[in-house]
Amino acid sequence: MTIIDHPGSEVASAEQDRPFGPVAAAFLAAGIGALVLGVLTTLAEASDDVASALEWSKSVGPLTGKTILAVAAFLGSWAILYAVLRGKDPKPTTVFTWTAILLAAGFVLTFPTFFQIFAPAE
Repeated sequence: MTIIDHPGSEVASAEQDRPFGPVAAAFLAAGIGALVLGVLTTLAEASDDVASALEWSKSVGPLTGKTILAVAAFLGSWAILYAVLRGKDPKPTTVFTWTAILLAAGFVLTFPTFFQIFAPAE
């Protein structure tokens, strides 16, 4: 039996040799964006000045500023991390662990039972 070298066989080996860095950048940036959203949510609840500074649309309220800044943090951190990690091959379990930690922290910071602890007394 002879093995024929197909041009497509090079594609499969090239895909296996791609570094994990760009994927890691996207995962970590998602975690950073979630954390920024959580921090801004808590800060807006804790301070009326922060809440009014984040109110970029009267009909939407401070949610406008929170989400726009969180998306900006995601995109900015993705660009920076991509540039840093593009040729590297970080360990996936480390990346996934840090992503989970960032997402969990951001998630907790958006829960009313948590951020209402920091609300000023009425």
